[in-house]
Amino acid sequence: MPHSTRRPRTRAEVSADASAASELLEVLWGRGQEAAASGTVSPSQLRALLVIEKQEGTNLRSLGEALGSRAPSVSRLCDRMEAMGLVQRAQSATSRREVELRLSLRGRTLLEEYRALRARELSAVLERMDPAAVAALAEGLAAFHAAASERLSPETGAAAPLLRDDVADSA
Repeated sequence: MPHSTRRPRTRAEVSADASAASELLEVLWGRGQEAAASGTVSPSQLRALLVIEKQEGTNLRSLGEALGSRAPSVSRLCDRMEAMGLVQRAQSATSRREVELRLSLRGRTLLEEYRALRARELSAVLERMDPAAVAALAEGLAAFHAAASERLSPETGAAAPLLRDDVADSA
């Protein structure tokens, strides 16, 4: 592979490229979501399911913090997901005033279906890339995952991932 003589990209340029790639990922992933046997969910519901999966037994306040949403919105979101059979609410064993959120079997199944659909779409794109570019992307994504996880879990002071460790691999 020839040595690149292009100037280094600025963080703003890389940010713009990442945003454009993110938008393309949304389009690619959206292609197969309608085919999911377990049904479709909104992007906010999907994010909530991912957080609940990683923080099993989380309460509404913690879910709201993770999503950057206010309590009334999170409560309505959970109402809809519970009505769809994706999550279950239960009284906390430690506090009668708190409700714990857990994924139902249907919620777990839906996440696995979405991951499989996304993996197929990503694989199709990666097959079109040069192996060296795939290796560079993998290295960059690992660093991005660590930095994003640290940003989303600032109280730990470490790169403790908010989402599943393999989300970047399987989503």
